[in-house]
Amino acid sequence: MSGPQKRWALAAGLAALALAAPACGGEKGATVQGVKLIEEGALTSCTHLPYPPFQSEDKETGKVVGFDVDIIDLVAERLGVAQKVVDTPFETMRTGSALNAGKCDIQMGGMTIKPERVKFMDVSDPYFDATQSLMAKKGSGVASLDDVKAKKLDLGSQAGTTGEDFVKDKGFDPRSFDNSNAELNGLRTGQVDVIVQDDPVVKGWLKDPANAEFEIVANLNTGEQYGMWMRKGHNPELVKITNEVIAQAKADGTYRRIYEKWIGPMPAAGGGS
Repeated sequence: MSGPQKRWALAAGLAALALAAPACGGEKGATVQGVKLIEEGALTSCTHLPYPPFQSEDKETGKVVGFDVDIIDLVAERLGVAQKVVDTPFETMRTGSALNAGKCDIQMGGMTIKPERVKFMDVSDPYFDATQSLMAKKGSGVASLDDVKAKKLDLGSQAGTTGEDFVKDKGFDPRSFDNSNAELNGLRTGQVDVIVQDDPVVKGWLKDPANAEFEIVANLNTGEQYGMWMRKGHNPELVKITNEVIAQAKADGTYRRIYEKWIGPMPAAGGGS
């Protein structure tokens, strides 16, 4: 290639890069009210679908909806942006790797506040008080974990969850399922006899006529509280604003409306406090 041809090719290449630059620039982040966002105009949240009533995909609209989604929407509204939900494996959430990789600004999904998680992620104030439930067929004769053990029944759990950790600490070796839907299907198809799962999730399942043959056979008070999670030391203003939004929602009745919309009557103690 001659000198003029080389110069022409170089100029053409630079022009192409210049044309491409605005498209790339649109993917860059922004800072709003001191909050660092990975994408301009959006508060990006990570979750692991499905996990109703906290988050699941609406079959009619294709949108992700649920209790946690509505709470994060309040944070997004405070920032004047829209919420963008990203589905990611739960393992990348509980380890903080999704946040560290810049996949999202905040994580939702019924994630229990635990000391080992707080070491490598920042967390909001608690927004939900949680318990675990055991679900089995009606007439199973099960009323406790002791009954599960005595009857030598197969117990199922969702991988990486506090429910799974709780039963393991009680000496069980549960069959672990990748997600909540797989766990429920394991019970329906007889792969396991009993499953442990967050109480609101189980109550949501029992509203479905397809699960009419099952019931909650026991409640396990594990003293858990859920929080929204953010990258360690990276976004203190987002932590602050999230806490302010949660407190305001509880004070002005918005939290109660969201709770009753997705879960049912709020406990007298306040639920989620």
